[in-house]
Amino acid sequence: MNHQTFKLGTLSALITMAVCSSAPALAEGSINALVWCDHTDPEFIKPFEEANDVKVNLKEFEGTGAALSILEQSRPGDWDVLIVDGVDVPGLAEQGLLASVPEDALPIADIWPEVLLEDYHKIDGNWYGMTELFGYNTIAYNKNKVDEADMLDMTNMWNGKYKDRIAVYDWHTPMIGLVAMGLGKKTSALTEADLPELKETLFKLKENTAQFTDVVASQTALATGEVDIMFGGGEWLTGVLSTEMPELDWVLPEQGGLMWSQSVTLLADSGNPDMGLKFMQYILSPEGQARLATSSCYWAMPANMQTESELTDQQKTALRWDQQADYLANSQLYPTVSPELDEQLEDLWTQMQQQ
Repeated sequence: MNHQTFKLGTLSALITMAVCSSAPALAEGSINALVWCDHTDPEFIKPFEEANDVKVNLKEFEGTGAALSILEQSRPGDWDVLIVDGVDVPGLAEQGLLASVPEDALPIADIWPEVLLEDYHKIDGNWYGMTELFGYNTIAYNKNKVDEADMLDMTNMWNGKYKDRIAVYDWHTPMIGLVAMGLGKKTSALTEADLPELKETLFKLKENTAQFTDVVASQTALATGEVDIMFGGGEWLTGVLSTEMPELDWVLPEQGGLMWSQSVTLLADSGNPDMGLKFMQYILSPEGQARLATSSCYWAMPANMQTESELTDQQKTALRWDQQADYLANSQLYPTVSPELDEQLEDLWTQMQQQ
């Protein structure tokens, strides 16, 4: 998710979300990491700190652009580990910002093959990152308020059946990709020729939508009953509430869903690369994966398949662990289009909202 960009709170913090941020501390017994909010959970961080007698200093950011800005304003060695969208790894590696990681230091054989994303993480024979978590932009809903069978057909989001009961996640790239999938299109093959049909369908979606929301507002709207359906939601929205509000659920419709992923990387000018690599390995271990995937900020699917033994039955159900083979087979990555077409898609999204 420029993921992420996934910034969720627990039910008790739907309105106010805590942000963990600290300035880097250059000390032998510390590492500094630029992260998304899931990594700031003490239940995830403390076990690593205690096991390695190290302090992990964390700074939360939103989006790859923000991370680059922080790095540009920092001194060499200030930062050791960076969490980033998987699709952004090649660009960062080409800029010389990332260190390569020995292949035998990574649990490659344990990563779901569909999210290994070798084309993004392995460049000129060297690994520069590894998927740590993944998930879906799809359909989340209150199963006490809708016909669950209807959630399996994406066209019910724009055919009028649930008019004014739908919220839409306000991010044009995955949402237009999701609509394209609903029309039977491939996100990797979108062209200007698809714009008329996309426009017609997006305007139909707008007619049936009660509100467009950011991540926290999405969770709030669904949890408080403002809407019954969140188009663009997924496990990242409902998982963290699954114990308190089991009526909230999510599903991939027959047309599929958009898969997002986030990756852990080691910075090229790390001041403590050995401990940075240890932190990376902890994140990718079954124990670290389980704690990270069920963070108090938001939930996501662990990339390491061996994590199953570390999750409770309730957690696996909320994440739909047993359905991942089918879900992965029926998902696509975010549209990767030319800058010119992306600008047109963003303009289309803006037009749709303003109608």
